[in-house]
Amino acid sequence: MPRRDTDPYASFNFLLEIGGITKAGFSEVTGLNAESTVIEYREGNEGSLTPRKLPGLIKNGNVTLKRGVSTDPEMFNLFKAVMDGDIIRDPSMSIVLLDEKRQEVVRWNLLNAWPSKYMAMDLKANANEIAIETLEICHEGVERQ
Repeated sequence: MPRRDTDPYASFNFLLEIGGITKAGFSEVTGLNAESTVIEYREGNEGSLTPRKLPGLIKNGNVTLKRGVSTDPEMFNLFKAVMDGDIIRDPSMSIVLLDEKRQEVVRWNLLNAWPSKYMAMDLKANANEIAIETLEICHEGVERQ
């Protein structure tokens, strides 16, 4: 059955692009959000007992990327550059949502993004689960295309 314009997309087909190049596949991407802080303001001569609510600073959540551990050190190397003092704020880091045919349908561009945290998995001898590594990306804004 053909897709209708009103059908939502599934959230399991996505990519991470850095500088226009697909860097890695991930099992999970979370934290793609932004919010405006609220400033409450009231002058003493106002007749209302409730303050006005004005928009304040915009806060962008950090994006967390998770994937299974493999022999590819790409995730750790992205963070290692920060540990080495080589913080490069990537102007073109994107999370790309794909449709069922693996075609791009939505793109979120992270502005001035850089890796702020790397976390390896917990090692447990009696566990029966996939080893997951995590990379947290901070950014200064998001654009949706």
